Amino acid sequence: MDSIPKSIPVELYQSLGKLFYAISAADKVVRPAEINSLKEFVAKEWVPLKDEVDQFGSDTAFQIETVFEWLDEEITTASAAYNDFKNYYQEHKTLFSPQLKTKIRKTADAIASSFCGKNKSELAMLANLHLLFQE
Repeated sequence: MDSIPKSIPVELYQSLGKLFYAISAADKVVRPAEINSLKEFVAKEWVPLKDEVDQFGSDTAFQIETVFEWLDEEITTASAAYNDFKNYYQEHKTLFSPQLKTKIRKTADAIASSFCGKNKSELAMLANLHLLFQE
């Protein structure tokens, strides 16, 4: 049975930041509840995953939040962020075990549900993610 990779590249975490931003920004508004949901999932689900640190001594999983926040400040479109994630995924499919995909879907779903449930734009983005993971 496949599991979470023993070593997760920092670029994968950065790519996840793009995906989770795309989910949050799908309706063109990133809400505080979505940011809080992201931070909660990073702390509870992603940081404990691997004991790896970046050059600053922070857990590499925090790259998810860093990239998310940077994209929000730059007012990046959801589609551009999603396409960046999609490209990374297609170039590095072997890093994405079924368990890792499940964790990604769970986090994306929680972000989309965090503010008044999922709206049409978020549902479409989640559907795109589901289809991508079936390739």
